[in-house]
Amino acid sequence: MASTSTFDNKIAFVTGAASGIGRAVCEEMGRRGAVVVATDINQEGVEEVAAKITSAGGKAEAALLDVTRAEDVQKLVEDTASKHGRLDYIFNNAGIAVGGEVYDLSLDHWRQIIDINLWGVIYGTHAAYPIMVKQRFGHIVNVASTAGLVAFPSCTPYATTKHAVVGLSSSLREEAREFGVKVSCVCPTFIKTNIFESAVMVNASRDGLVATAEETGMGVAKAALKILRGVEKNQRIINFPAQARLFWLLHRLHPDALGFVYRRMVKEFRNPA
Repeated sequence: MASTSTFDNKIAFVTGAASGIGRAVCEEMGRRGAVVVATDINQEGVEEVAAKITSAGGKAEAALLDVTRAEDVQKLVEDTASKHGRLDYIFNNAGIAVGGEVYDLSLDHWRQIIDINLWGVIYGTHAAYPIMVKQRFGHIVNVASTAGLVAFPSCTPYATTKHAVVGLSSSLREEAREFGVKVSCVCPTFIKTNIFESAVMVNASRDGLVATAEETGMGVAKAALKILRGVEKNQRIINFPAQARLFWLLHRLHPDALGFVYRRMVKEFRNPA
């Protein structure tokens, strides 16, 4: 199995690893010689991921993890660092989507997505950061979305959590610099995963979101390559593809420049074809 000096024998802890971006990152890290710790609430799924990596000659282990349980995240991260003598990478990737207009959503909908998408990232960061500070190296990689950089009407709770992850990552990056710890935030647009197929939809159809992801989304294998390239370069924001970078640029230059896009999104959401 081919590996690169960047990831060879590095200890990489990945949440949400049973499918989608998390699985693709695990598999690519495995190909590059990393020791992959694949975690997910779907134990069968992560066991499959670990088995695939090891059967190809890589090094991987699987663990059941619910990222909404702070004590479980803390213990598993600490146990991983203790077992392997260090922790080189943590990819806080686990996430869900909630679709629907804000006036249709209950507080339970908000709590569910915040518990996973935001608290899950906070718990992983909180567990890994002191270990990395003590060892004076390590890289925290938090998976957000372009929806954390610009608006995403019809998925406001999702955008809220992703904006928060961007703020967490960018701010911590500056605190962590002196300790030799790196922090990056991944902000892609649509990726071909099952996140929208499994999303909680409130008074809304998931068909449009799924179709958009399938028609315009990037494959997870290619996304993993772009993520790891950004990690190698220690990029603050790993934003892709080109369309996503254009949207982010327009938003920074003139936030209202994308108003027509947002209005169209709302119209299509309320009046699906």
